[in-house]
Amino acid sequence: MTRSRLTLTIAAIGLASTVALTGTAQADYPEQDIRMVIPYGPGGATDIIFRLISKEAEKHLGESIVPVNMAGAGATLGSRNVKDADPDGYTLLGSHDTIALSKLAGTVDYSYDAFAPIALLTQTINIPTAHANHPVQSAEEIADYVSENPGEVRFSMIPSSTDHFFWVQFFDAAGIDMADVRLVGYPDTGEQVSALMAEEVDFAMFNLPSGGAYYEDGTFRPLAVAHPERLDSHPDVPTLRELGIEMDHSTSRGIFAPKGTPEEIQATIADAYGKALENEEISSRIENEFGSVVRFLAGDDYLEFLDENEAALTAAAENIDFQN
Repeated sequence: MTRSRLTLTIAAIGLASTVALTGTAQADYPEQDIRMVIPYGPGGATDIIFRLISKEAEKHLGESIVPVNMAGAGATLGSRNVKDADPDGYTLLGSHDTIALSKLAGTVDYSYDAFAPIALLTQTINIPTAHANHPVQSAEEIADYVSENPGEVRFSMIPSSTDHFFWVQFFDAAGIDMADVRLVGYPDTGEQVSALMAEEVDFAMFNLPSGGAYYEDGTFRPLAVAHPERLDSHPDVPTLRELGIEMDHSTSRGIFAPKGTPEEIQATIADAYGKALENEEISSRIENEFGSVVRFLAGDDYLEFLDENEAALTAAAENIDFQN
């Protein structure tokens, strides 16, 4: 055998061994704990929902899924950590629309396409809300109230976050001129709750995880639900569409992995989370405690969803001045 043929033969054997070892490693996945980065502090809706589902999903994976709260930089500290992690399936990101929102706001230079999207899990229905003493009783009355008090009506929001986009889309759907309203920025949901409770603002966008207890005790008034159907937990609260405001709005939570994560590993993770959501106790808690709906999408279906989601957010962003 010539030296060149010998070299090629050794190279071929080495390549075959590498492929075999890689295939075996993927077949045995997972072999250690998986880190789930949640780019928010503990106790919020995103943290609670991912912990709940992950605890069930790890039963199907055979290894623990360890939640790691990594708040900071508008949720981009955690997303960047996962984006730059090894694509081996042992670091995941549990996040939502904020990935695209941060790109649109100019906070980061990456969006969904910087990751390997694994699966959509839930959508949390958003709810325009007033304090209990406010004269507005329903979302359909907001436009008239703004018209009667131009420049004086205050809407709370976290700049460049989901509720910022919610109000921009709401104003458009309800025929409200943004020049006639005041958007008041807060750093987090907790401060928005305090501001509405103190009647420093007229309206805020909450959901059941953040506002449910206040709806129950009468501190806050839900004005509508931004969903095609009424919520079972609040059957007397109409949908925006019932009130003539053609708009749905939810916070869509899903799992992402570093770009380059093998498809076989992606499929294994998606399968485990899909099975977790088949647990009726889990799905019941998601709906009744967290005002969310289970919506499992994986593979091409999730990619299509993210494309449509980013297109809608991009359209809304045209009406937002992120410098203010």
